[in-house]
Amino acid sequence: MMQNKNLKEQVIRMSGVNPRKCMRCGKCSATCPSYGEMEYHPHQFVYMVENGDIDTLMKSDSVYKCLSCFACVDRCPRGVEPAKLVEALRLLNVRQKGANHLTANDIPKLLDDDMPQQAIMSAFRKYSK
Repeated sequence: MMQNKNLKEQVIRMSGVNPRKCMRCGKCSATCPSYGEMEYHPHQFVYMVENGDIDTLMKSDSVYKCLSCFACVDRCPRGVEPAKLVEALRLLNVRQKGANHLTANDIPKLLDDDMPQQAIMSAFRKYSK
């Protein structure tokens, strides 16, 4: 139980989201373009994080079915931001696997003509912490 509480606190801290603000209206899930592909939906992510069911979420493909389009964030009347919880869960997964490192010296080999520079900078910011 202590491990789940620590993971819950870590996800909340990383995302900056207060899942207790959710009133379970379902508007976030109703607007999600990946709804049909997901085992757990945006409103369920929020509820599961609030209840500390982080392991189940991290093992679910739903974390990677999210398009990070932030439609759920725009639609939420309470400003809960489910997509930010998904991003935090993804990052937590990466960190637990020990793959959360990227240095400035790693960037040149990642460059190609088709990759937007924003993608490289985003990865650098995310994985250099």
